[in-house]
Amino acid sequence: MSQPIIINIEDILHQVKLSCQIPEIVEQIIRRKVIIAAAEKAGIKVEVEELQKAADQIRLTNKLNSAAHTWEWLEKHGLSIDDFEEIAYITLISGKLVEHLFADKVEPYFYENQLDYVGVVMYEVILDDEDLALELFYAIKEGEVSFYDVVHKYTKDTELRRKCGYQGVINRKDLKPEISAAIFAAKPPQLLKPIFTSKGVHLVLVEEIIQLELDNKLRSTIILELFSAWLKIETELIEVDFTIK
Repeated sequence: MSQPIIINIEDILHQVKLSCQIPEIVEQIIRRKVIIAAAEKAGIKVEVEELQKAADQIRLTNKLNSAAHTWEWLEKHGLSIDDFEEIAYITLISGKLVEHLFADKVEPYFYENQLDYVGVVMYEVILDDEDLALELFYAIKEGEVSFYDVVHKYTKDTELRRKCGYQGVINRKDLKPEISAAIFAAKPPQLLKPIFTSKGVHLVLVEEIIQLELDNKLRSTIILELFSAWLKIETELIEVDFTIK
């Protein structure tokens, strides 16, 4: 039987260094400290019942359906009960801080930037050859070949080929400017003339333009975007006195 391997905290820290993860971990520490400080400054409190619900949600997310499963999970991750409660606290206080800072800013932000949240249902194939792209564009327009036949023949990505080039619903702000300008000038359903980007020559079939409404899903997206932008600025302002050997 082989000898057991002993791993201590110094070994773990050394492996973190060797894995080049220290900058990422330091950033996470700064973010946590910024969130806690901001929550304290705002006077945000956490009730026992709220903490319990947050802990229950963590158990549900990690499929910890029993006390035994929870103990196994804590042991696996080197966590104590106090650590688990701290995770629940950080999760809860972060959510409360998000609402405190930005709950009343989501609607104004949405209407000020409404064009960014216009969506498109589109299909796409990217080619390497400009002449081929033009040839295929006119062939599709003339009905000599279907767009989906072109996707099946020229798309290397298996999953994308199976979906016939379907890209899903994409917001305007998530598209390259040279593509979005052409797409949102289209009158669906419409096949666009080849568009040139650094990735290649795009053949795009615009199926539908969607005017998104400010529902709960989009509200959550926007409020997290606002919070992430705020947190990025706040962490960049922090001067870190950090030394490790």
